[in-house]
Amino acid sequence: MLSYILRRLGLSAAITVLAVALLFLIIHMIPGDPVSTILGPKASPELRAALEARMGLDRPLPVQIGLFFMNMLRGDLGLDVFSNRPVTQIVLGQVPYTLVLILVSILWSAVLGIALGCYSAVNRNSLGDRLTGVLSVSVIAVPAFVVSLYSLLIFAVKLQWFPAIGAGAPADWGDQLHHLVLPSLAIGLSWVGYIARLVRASMLEVMGEGHIRTARAFGLPERQITYGYALRLAILPTVTVIGVGMGFLLSAAVFTEIVFSRPGLGKLVIDSITTRNYPVVMGSVLVSTLIFVASTTLADIVNAILDPRIRAGK
Repeated sequence: MLSYILRRLGLSAAITVLAVALLFLIIHMIPGDPVSTILGPKASPELRAALEARMGLDRPLPVQIGLFFMNMLRGDLGLDVFSNRPVTQIVLGQVPYTLVLILVSILWSAVLGIALGCYSAVNRNSLGDRLTGVLSVSVIAVPAFVVSLYSLLIFAVKLQWFPAIGAGAPADWGDQLHHLVLPSLAIGLSWVGYIARLVRASMLEVMGEGHIRTARAFGLPERQITYGYALRLAILPTVTVIGVGMGFLLSAAVFTEIVFSRPGLGKLVIDSITTRNYPVVMGSVLVSTLIFVASTTLADIVNAILDPRIRAGK
């Protein structure tokens, strides 16, 4: 198991380096001159040269990438060109808001999706199975930004059950959870359908395998067979999908944080791109990449724990 984890961590490090390098190139290919955006078109050549030197834009692109990685290893992501604050401090201040939003969204959607998927598999071709299938496909087809807008209009504006904007008072957990309801609904609703359909298909496949038939032949209770043996294997694809899905959740969080005016990485990235604030953009992108790579690595390790065949390379 230790050997598998070390191999997986090494692969994650290589993926992170490659992904950050590609994103660095893409960000610098975005049309627009950040110096003109920050200083305005009438800035003197001296001011432009000073800001370019401060942002490192006067050096060749390979040198910029190399310096970025060297500084990254020291935890130095540069300074915000507007406030002169450390980018690390700015980005890490927004990470908890996004992480809490994503984790709450995936938690409730996974619990509900797994329960619906198990019910559909155990009651195959029943009326409840058909209704679950229709509902799952329906919520999958609805984008997160549409759910955000309609939930805001219905539950916040018209019914006034939940707050429309913000993340709640910092010291009040109840208020923060109250502000999380609508954003987490917008992000997690479609995942209920994904997970339910995936768990149903996996459960039906596992329930037909030999060890399940053997367990039935020994007279084990059906409940123990379903939840003690079948679900443990059927949930493996779901764990992988949840890990990979962190990238999609991060992208969905961008729209949700903008619609609900929540602080977070998504809103920070959009605001920084608009102002061509390269240091903050790169810091936000780096942290988002690390979150995505960490989630997929964790999903693979959990799968290896649940299924010994994975860590054995079979």
